[in-house]
Amino acid sequence: MTDVPELDSFATPSIAVVIGATGGIGRAFMAQLQQSDRFSHVVGFSRTTDPALDFTKPDGIAACVQHLRTLSGDVRLIIDATGYLHDDTHQPEKSLRHIDADYMAKQFLINAIGPALLMKHFCPLLPRDGKSVFATLSAKVGSISDNRMGGWYGYRAAKAALNQLVKCSAIEIGRSKHDAVCVALHPGTVDTGLSGPFAKSGLKVQTPIEAATNMLHVIDGLSAKQSGGFYAYDGENLPW
Repeated sequence: MTDVPELDSFATPSIAVVIGATGGIGRAFMAQLQQSDRFSHVVGFSRTTDPALDFTKPDGIAACVQHLRTLSGDVRLIIDATGYLHDDTHQPEKSLRHIDADYMAKQFLINAIGPALLMKHFCPLLPRDGKSVFATLSAKVGSISDNRMGGWYGYRAAKAALNQLVKCSAIEIGRSKHDAVCVALHPGTVDTGLSGPFAKSGLKVQTPIEAATNMLHVIDGLSAKQSGGFYAYDGENLPW
């Protein structure tokens, strides 16, 4: 049985937010946060919630932020569990000849531009004092120095861009919110529609609940000194 993280590094009562709350990992984050009893409100947003959050309709992000402003308590934890790797039309590129402009644009919209808009609109909600966290799901394949296989051009490039956006945001946020943490997290290979089909034999594959629990333990242990970093689900500090 998977444990429920205590998350006692966060002040209570406070608000936790999960974006991409109806996806495999997003649902797992919601379940674990609700069971933790650490937060007075656990709010999930996705394309199917009301208000809806859809990166193809960025004006809707403001409505989600406004909804949070109606709740009592500080927003101290924001988790971006969105992501896109493939669909029925496109698969990760194995070669330069497979690069497609529309597919790459969608990669950047969902994996980089969308999270950047979340940081723009949601991070101002974080309080000036006390620990708060914005965590977004990146991927180890977004590491430039760790890239030894090539391929997956759009996904790798978009996640590398996301890592840079996290670093820039962490620097800016830290100037006014000295206890805030802004990080990129690598969830590992998880049995979801996104990465499950690409799990290799012998590779450690986590259930969504296992992945969410592991990342919540990492989040609970982070301090402002680690803001702007890139961490795996097991706490490993990953190279850019």
